[in-house]
Amino acid sequence: MAAKLRVVGGSPLTGEISVRGAKNFVSKAMVAALLSSDTSVLRNVPLIRDVDVVSDLLRLHGVEVDYDQEEGRLAITPGRISLPDDPVEMDRLAGSSRIPILFAGPLLHNLGEAFIPDLGGCHIGDRPVDFHMQVLEDFGARRVQEKGGMHLVAPRGLKAKPVHLPYPSVGATEQTLLTAVMAEGVTELSNAAVEPEIYDLIAVLQKMGAIISVDTDRTIMIEGVDSLQGYTHTALADRIEAGSWASAALATHGDIIIRGAEQQNMMSFLNVFRKVGGQFEVRDEGIRFWHPGGALRSIPLQTDVHPGFMTDWQQPLVVALTQADGISIVHETVYENRFGFTKALTDMGAHIQTYRECLGGLQCRFGQRSFYHSAVIQGPSPLHAADVEVPDLRGGFSYLIAALAAEGTSIISGIDIIDRGYEHFMHKLRCLGANAEKIA
Repeated sequence: MAAKLRVVGGSPLTGEISVRGAKNFVSKAMVAALLSSDTSVLRNVPLIRDVDVVSDLLRLHGVEVDYDQEEGRLAITPGRISLPDDPVEMDRLAGSSRIPILFAGPLLHNLGEAFIPDLGGCHIGDRPVDFHMQVLEDFGARRVQEKGGMHLVAPRGLKAKPVHLPYPSVGATEQTLLTAVMAEGVTELSNAAVEPEIYDLIAVLQKMGAIISVDTDRTIMIEGVDSLQGYTHTALADRIEAGSWASAALATHGDIIIRGAEQQNMMSFLNVFRKVGGQFEVRDEGIRFWHPGGALRSIPLQTDVHPGFMTDWQQPLVVALTQADGISIVHETVYENRFGFTKALTDMGAHIQTYRECLGGLQCRFGQRSFYHSAVIQGPSPLHAADVEVPDLRGGFSYLIAALAAEGTSIISGIDIIDRGYEHFMHKLRCLGANAEKIA
């Protein structure tokens, strides 16, 4: 039975919490360890379900994984890698993650073959693997669809080819990097994603012996090498988690110090936070976020790939915008189905209307495809308690914020999904004075 959370709202969140390494980087760095037979050490690793899933996937491939949870230290020793002989367990793990597709390049370099199970992950829009498959096939891999997944083979090895992404996809950029670093020749990757997590993955690969350069026009050059070594690296902080708790401070009229939060990777969020009317103070140890009192301001907002306002900040911030004075317009350009979570917010008293039209400054790739990818939010709207079901990771945390801001007692079902990306979120709620408890 899915876990539930009882939340009594109406009180501000105040106190101090910490964030550790970025979910969207740590799992990729764990996969990169497959490119060497040496031990790799990753520090600042959060205790989240995605780390457990990737650890189990690595172990299924014969990799030794040692995780010191208290220290946040992960040691990965590939040893003798092999394909899993337990398809049932492989399928179970794939059902909760999309990471297995990134195993393809490293496994093809090591074994000449890979099996990629059918993939899971959050239902926030169509995230096809065609970009990934095209890259792998261009490099010389062949695929055969089998029951439960795809079998890939590269009997002649992988050879570099120019790669142009039709959209700067983070996953496809990661796939290209993990495949090209040991492919024969030089790969020119154009229209690449350049998120901070991508740069941190490049830093890890460079420590391993890769030769990678990044130009200012989203072009990445990767010179293939014959072998790589292990790495030791400290993960960058999770800017999504920091932004989520900051939005909670704003929505609940709270005051939160987030240790580990980094200004440099949150600049677009900080600008928007200030425009809405929130205050922040950058400190050596982190960032303090608070609601200064008075009315919040409505804003126009458009999500975009880095260095724009990231899509994963959008959902938590929308909850805060329901409390802003006036009409806010949010245009989602990264995932087409990211406003599904607003139905529950309207049930809690929010005034939100979604539209198929592009309501941002520019037309986007969803504008002619009948997706509800723009939202108009009218506030301030007093929120009241409700029983809600978590739809996805960021939507789930957004429901948590709404319940904390609402008057009355809410029941949130399916909170296990939140564990995928928010370390010790129950402990952090207690540290911030929230009236919340898990129930059967």
